[in-house]
Amino acid sequence: MEALFVRLVEELERPRPLGAQVIRHLTDHYDLAREDIARFLDERLPSLAEEELDLLLSPLFTPKLTDQARIAEVLGEKSLPATEWPDWIRRLHVRPTLGQLVDDGGEGHRFPLQPVTLERFVHRLRLDGTVSVEIAGLIRHGFTELERPLLFAVARRAIWNSTARNEVLRRQLAAPHDAATVSADALALLRLMETAEPADAADILSRIPSWTETLRQQIAEAGQPKMFFNEQVRYMHGGGRDQRNPPPDATAAKRAELEFLGRLEALLSD
Repeated sequence: MEALFVRLVEELERPRPLGAQVIRHLTDHYDLAREDIARFLDERLPSLAEEELDLLLSPLFTPKLTDQARIAEVLGEKSLPATEWPDWIRRLHVRPTLGQLVDDGGEGHRFPLQPVTLERFVHRLRLDGTVSVEIAGLIRHGFTELERPLLFAVARRAIWNSTARNEVLRRQLAAPHDAATVSADALALLRLMETAEPADAADILSRIPSWTETLRQQIAEAGQPKMFFNEQVRYMHGGGRDQRNPPPDATAAKRAELEFLGRLEALLSD
């Protein structure tokens, strides 16, 4: 597990741009001008109370699926029980592990990460997630080195803890796949399972027609011009001939989802 500790340190210490949400919190909550933020990070950030630190840093240190994938690359099918997490957090704190925030000017500001931030990060990595021997084998032997981390991160999510749902994942991983859609399909399936929470493959198949119809309707409606609020504005845009430039394709994600549902239906129907 030493490789896991090294990876945790690497992920926690990688430079993190502040981002609009954190900058807005700094300017609003602490009444700072943007030019004062760098000084605040150097002088005041390390001494903030834990509650303030968590509120400020949570957008930057709440791991997303991509973060979970980098950890899953090391863990694979292994698991770290939650009972061991406090010791890991203490070890990371004592080290010390240094966060690095990058301001608007590209300057990095390093500071010791406190237990509240380390706990937030560690607790949301699915370190105690489990992957069945069969699922792990399918990932290791059926996919490339670049594809495996994300697939392991997907497989470690709690939604697959039931046998029937795990079978849905197994069938997707065992089926012939197109390298161009592997990652997108894995993410789409995870999103569907965690959002709709279907009981099993039969439940998914029974609901696909309504999902498909809804998507087709949304795609069709998105292609229609928006209604004008008054006649004067309508006249300025060509009267009955709407001359407004159409918006960028806002339906691309929905079309991709529709295509995914088609592939999923074919897979689960076999």
